[in-house]
Amino acid sequence: QVQLVQSGGGLVQAGGSLGLSCAASGRTLSTYTVGWFRQAPGKERDFVAAISKSGGMTYYADSVKGRFTISRDNAKNTVYLQMNNLELEDTAVYYCAAAPYFWTTRIDLYNYWGQGTQVTVSS
Repeated sequence: QVQLVQSGGGLVQAGGSLGLSCAASGRTLSTYTVGWFRQAPGKERDFVAAISKSGGMTYYADSVKGRFTISRDNAKNTVYLQMNNLELEDTAVYYCAAAPYFWTTRIDLYNYWGQGTQVTVSS
């Protein structure tokens, strides 16, 4: 299995930017599709973005399209989520997760999860 460790959460003002990282150990991250998910207080965990094994395919939730960018550096065994023009509604705990498929956006196929990191957007 693969272990995922997240970093980069914190507090940011609306309109600002924040970057999240998801570093893998145990197995090579290039063998996994990686997604980002978030869970706001009192809400279910929602899909944010996903990136294929090679990085050639990406997919975003409509709520973040044009503002967030998912990327990966397989040489560093790390996936990133760059969040720009943050909004109050982006406040949530963000999770990265890995799926052992060449491509998927299905949350049920993501078997390995990071510990989560809090992102808080203030006015």
